[in-house]
Amino acid sequence: MYNYINKRKVNNLKDKKNLIIYFSRADENYATGYISKGNTEVIAEYIKDLTGADMIKIEPLNPYSKEYDLCIQEAKQRQMSHDAPITNEIKDISNYETIYIGAPVYWGDMPEEMVTALKNLDFTGKTIRPFVTHEGSGLANIPNQIQSICNGTILDGLAIKGTNVYNSKNIVADWL
Repeated sequence: MYNYINKRKVNNLKDKKNLIIYFSRADENYATGYISKGNTEVIAEYIKDLTGADMIKIEPLNPYSKEYDLCIQEAKQRQMSHDAPITNEIKDISNYETIYIGAPVYWGDMPEEMVTALKNLDFTGKTIRPFVTHEGSGLANIPNQIQSICNGTILDGLAIKGTNVYNSKNIVADWL
C-alpha cells in the first residue's frame, strides 16, 4: 500500500491556529485487551502531527478502573448523573480558529468528562471538527451532542474503529 499524504494540504492547515481537545483511556479495551495508549489519543497525535495543533487531554478527577467491565459501569453512572469532574479546566480558546474535539463513543455520546470540559467555553466563530474512536457505532450522536454544547460551526466528523487506529494516519490526513 502506497502511503501518500498531501503535504500542500497539510501545510495549509499548519498556517491556522488549531487546538485538539480530547479524552482517551488506556488500560483494558473492549476489542483489543490491554492497551498502553488510548485509541482516541493515537488519532489526536496524528492530527497534531499533520496540523501542528496544540493539544489538551481531558483527565478525569476520579480515574476510571483499569478493568473494562468496571470502567463501563463507572462511565454509565457518570453519564446518568452528569457528574464527571476533571483535573484540567480549559479557561480560554479565543486564540484558536479550528478546534478538534475527540472522544471514544460511550453509549452513543462522548464521555461525560468531555461535556464538563466543553460546556463553559465560547466557541463563537470557531470551526469544530469532531473525531471519535468506536467499535461499531460510528460518530453516533456526538456531532449533535457537540452542537448542543458548543456554539461554533461543526464540520463533518471522522470516525475510526479502535482496532484500526494504528493503520489510519492516511485516513486522518484525507479527512483534514
